[in-house]
Amino acid sequence: MGLTLAEKILSRRLGREVHASDIVVTDVDMAIVQDGTGVLTFDMIRELMGRDMVKYPRRAMLVLDHMGPAARPEYSNMHRRLREFAATTGAILEDVGSGISHLLLAEKYVKPGDIVVGADSHTSTAAGLAAFATGMGSTDVAIAMALGKTWFRVPETMRFVLTGKLQPGVYSKDIILHIIERIGEDGAAYKAMEYAGDTVPTLSMDARLTMTSMAQEAGAKLGLFPSDEQTRAFLARQGREKDWQPLAADPDATYEQTLEIDVGRLEPLVCVPHTPGNVKPISEVAREGVHVDQVFLGTCTNGRLEDLRVAAGILKGKRVAAGTRFLVYPGSRGVYQQALAEGLVQTFVEAGAVFGSPACGPCPGWQFGLLGDGEVCLATQNRNFKGRLGNPKSFVYLSSPAVAAASAIAGKIVDPRPYL
Repeated sequence: MGLTLAEKILSRRLGREVHASDIVVTDVDMAIVQDGTGVLTFDMIRELMGRDMVKYPRRAMLVLDHMGPAARPEYSNMHRRLREFAATTGAILEDVGSGISHLLLAEKYVKPGDIVVGADSHTSTAAGLAAFATGMGSTDVAIAMALGKTWFRVPETMRFVLTGKLQPGVYSKDIILHIIERIGEDGAAYKAMEYAGDTVPTLSMDARLTMTSMAQEAGAKLGLFPSDEQTRAFLARQGREKDWQPLAADPDATYEQTLEIDVGRLEPLVCVPHTPGNVKPISEVAREGVHVDQVFLGTCTNGRLEDLRVAAGILKGKRVAAGTRFLVYPGSRGVYQQALAEGLVQTFVEAGAVFGSPACGPCPGWQFGLLGDGEVCLATQNRNFKGRLGNPKSFVYLSSPAVAAASAIAGKIVDPRPYL
């Protein structure tokens, strides 16, 4: 019997064939925490093991991305605890300014076929490199760090066959928003979302990571792309071509469900408050003339170089509208450095945007760029739950970087295609 990509990754690691619904215990290649979940994880390790420890220090990583630079003494104290843990155990520390954990995993650590767990729901981002990467609770990650192993129920797989060519102004963010609208926010609950079809080879790694970042917004365990030439080229750019191997599902794999999507028929989409599944076409939202107090470009979903290039291309030579704030947070130090080298940072600053350090920025709703009562933010992040940007009395819309940049110029949510 053929194997889905999720089944194949786990089977190769275990040295035996496993299928959907099997319970497996497997070694872990990387277990991560961020500053919002790390203290709870490490307290659990102390409770379970009697001391700060990890089984394999170079397979455990701490990333200070949600609260850095710290805006409150409590955050600084949490960072101090995490730094002490790293110093004691030898675990990898990516300190403030390094970037978002999920981008760092893709750029520096994860390779096709890896098993990755993290105390953050968007750990599934790294599955864009054909790794079995998924989020877990802090207690589960504590066990994975302390013992070097974890357990899974092998997920069933939904196959999404993408065909056609994206039209100008339409991006992978629009594909995943369309999928979430189509299957619902729990439509892939504890399932793997596997992507195939003639569109897939045309999607860059940046585009793929956008889609796997939002697997959680459909309830999925993870989203998976095959490891192909795009994967090889991405790893080569990171100086890690030796980490590449081809990896794909078997042609005769068994899927729970297969859905076909002609991406050439899609238009730009927007999530309206207050859930990621509340998706509308830009043509409908633009007619409403929604004023935006703030536009936010960044996060693990759309904080990569390709995203900044798209937005800067629209913004170049123009100005952010009066009465609108535009915040830009690159996803990693590498993205920041390349954006500087290409003049993208200058384009944003000259247009009136605020360019921040590599971090999650306002996405978690803890600091930097939070909203006032009644304010509207159009963001490129993955969630728009009530209070997501720090204020339950505000309103958050989600879009691609192109919609975000065009809307920053217009001061209201608009179709980006006339601005291309």
